[in-house]
Amino acid sequence: MEGRNPQPSGPGLLDALTVGEPMALFMATQPGELHAVADFRRVPAGAELNVATGLARLGLRTGYITRLGRDSFGRFLQGVLASEGIDARFVAQDDAHPTGFMLKTRADDGSDPQIEYFRKGSAASRLGLADAPAGAFPARHLHLTGITPALSPSTRELAFHLARQARAAGATVSFDPNLRPRLWPSPEAMADCVNALASLSDLVLPGLAEGRLLTGQDTAEDIAAFYLERGARQVVVKLGPEGAYYAERGGPAGHSPGIAVAQVVDTVGAGDGFAVGVVSGLLEGLSLAQAAARGNAIGARVVGFPGDSDGLPNRAELLDADAGGAGAAGAAAP
Repeated sequence: MEGRNPQPSGPGLLDALTVGEPMALFMATQPGELHAVADFRRVPAGAELNVATGLARLGLRTGYITRLGRDSFGRFLQGVLASEGIDARFVAQDDAHPTGFMLKTRADDGSDPQIEYFRKGSAASRLGLADAPAGAFPARHLHLTGITPALSPSTRELAFHLARQARAAGATVSFDPNLRPRLWPSPEAMADCVNALASLSDLVLPGLAEGRLLTGQDTAEDIAAFYLERGARQVVVKLGPEGAYYAERGGPAGHSPGIAVAQVVDTVGAGDGFAVGVVSGLLEGLSLAQAAARGNAIGARVVGFPGDSDGLPNRAELLDADAGGAGAAGAAAP
């Protein structure tokens, strides 16, 4: 994924930057409905934090824009960023608003878990233009999701500003719709905003169901064509266990087969793992087909672990996945 005007490298330039809301996740330690669960394990959560974590574990210099409350959850997440090696220069502390958190059931049968959010009025929902990096854009790639613009009008303004700022600097932009309908006033408002942000992105990563909802198209091929016609250079449509369909403007298109999983423990975070694979692969010079294969490998690995980011691999673990038959998934960084 080449930038329009490649930026000079340097010690202060990040490989990737993302923006969003990190949360403390209380994950049930035994099956059952949330009201009946007595014990939980606290872990970090948030789609953009998952992606930042995955990229950092692969050795990419990764930064994160967010706001954290000056509370115990905020301190917990600051520790997570530090332990994962995520650049926190754009993380602000908010004295007036809390850090969000969420609860999740344990679903040992591989079904989607029950989730409850406690994020209204959170510090991250107060993100705005003042939180954008000043001066030159500090990364060669920006990763966005459809969650950030759903949090508040000010976060929506920030997401669009960052996309335009990155493009003006010659950085590339990836976008995962990651739909959260409950955060939007209507399906129409959601589709309009998400598709507008996708049009400012080089790489769009919709799931098949998301793509159908957003575009009105039925097949992965037509969903990809919808976004390519509206400005994207590359589209990878996630097909769950069936793998992914990839297409690029003026280039090849094809199907990357899924990877068999012995046991699905938790499906949450699989799409973020897929994004880690595709984005890291393209930043390292892999073809779109090879990057999609890496996305499939990491997504398949993530569903075998209980936490949202537990299964995100480091470089050695990614190479092990390659040896296990993930094709180009484990190609080393140049």
